[in-house]
Amino acid sequence: MTDTIALDRRHVWHPFTQAQTAPEPLAVTHGKGVSLFTEDGREILDLISSWWVNLHGHAHPAIAGAIAEQAHRLEQVIFADFTHAPAARLATRLAEVLPGDLDRVFYSDNGSTAVEVALKLAWQYWRNKGEGQRRRFLAFEGSYHGDTFGAMAAGVGSGFYEPFHDLLFAVDRMPYPTTWDDDPEVEAKEAAALEWLDRWLAANGAEMVAVIIEPLVQGASGMRFCRPEFLRAMAARVRAAGGLVIFDEVMTGFGRTGALFASAKAGVAPDLICLSKGLTGGFLPLSVTACGASIYEAFLGAGFDRAFAHGHSFTANPLGCAAALASLELTTSAETAANLARIEARHRAAIADLSNHPKLSRGRVMGTIAAIEVTDAQGYTAVVGQTLKRFFLERGLLLRPLGPVIYLLPPYCVTDGQLDHAYAAIRDAADTLL
Repeated sequence: MTDTIALDRRHVWHPFTQAQTAPEPLAVTHGKGVSLFTEDGREILDLISSWWVNLHGHAHPAIAGAIAEQAHRLEQVIFADFTHAPAARLATRLAEVLPGDLDRVFYSDNGSTAVEVALKLAWQYWRNKGEGQRRRFLAFEGSYHGDTFGAMAAGVGSGFYEPFHDLLFAVDRMPYPTTWDDDPEVEAKEAAALEWLDRWLAANGAEMVAVIIEPLVQGASGMRFCRPEFLRAMAARVRAAGGLVIFDEVMTGFGRTGALFASAKAGVAPDLICLSKGLTGGFLPLSVTACGASIYEAFLGAGFDRAFAHGHSFTANPLGCAAALASLELTTSAETAANLARIEARHRAAIADLSNHPKLSRGRVMGTIAAIEVTDAQGYTAVVGQTLKRFFLERGLLLRPLGPVIYLLPPYCVTDGQLDHAYAAIRDAADTLL
């Protein structure tokens, strides 16, 4: 046991881990591109982008250089009463690339806090407008929005929050028409979900604050896809009833679905959008909640009572903003566009092949996200997920199944050979393990 592991075991509490039964964590010394290198000499291909944050590969020199340069100028300043160039430039750049009129940026620290900001903004917006009767939020079965209390309330349908149920505010949940390649029932599922929404809006539309959704892909509940047609129909109905539309693009933003944002891919501009994970290319914690002028101006007034009284110590941290600017430049480059298309094409060919295996089903691809399910296995806690994770790790692959769902979400620098290695391991697992 290395010193790192011994100290970790003595003092560290890991996320989403049962410490009593978990194996020893792997001590990583450094990373380069898609690879992570451990103290015991192993090279592991990070094909889930380290919880979906790493866009361009580990230790990318352009982002590392931008952080280093900024660190020699200004590492942090209180963002109440002050500003700085990286924050102003990043907000301007995001306003240029975000869909619709989302040109006002509120900074926070991570995906969960970006969601908290969106929920609080939506709630206070209606009170500032004199519509205090709007008290109902709507979310989706299976949705996950983070682990702070507002985010948990919105994502209670994910099933992760039973110990905290009594502390969460009420959020109504509608059916989610999850689909996959060649799904013969997708239209029927969408029609049923929209019929449910029509009934709910008829009864509750005048009290609606907002709907929140992970557009096109529910991540943590198993890379569950919905179609752009459904997203557009849902948003149109909510807006017709006067509600706000919140898109949680914490995972889907910055190219993951094949477009810069899932909202752009679907042709829907939300009223509020939440961004994090890939925002800094995986280097530093930073998040954004963006809205348009109509929401921003509802908070203006002579008294502080209309202001948005929310903030974080490291709001708009200059190092994070510098990293995000460098990452966004890489993300919008022609090279990245070519990589996104190449990865998606590789995914589609491989998933189509694996879908013929009797132990695998419901294959699906969107941009750099590929997923396939173990046939007849059920639920996030399915034992097969842990068994598969160990199997892949022994072959030098960081693939972390979501229960029975095997998925790939690699950095954009992944090579065809690395993807082929991963898909060969998935087939080997289906042949010998399942």
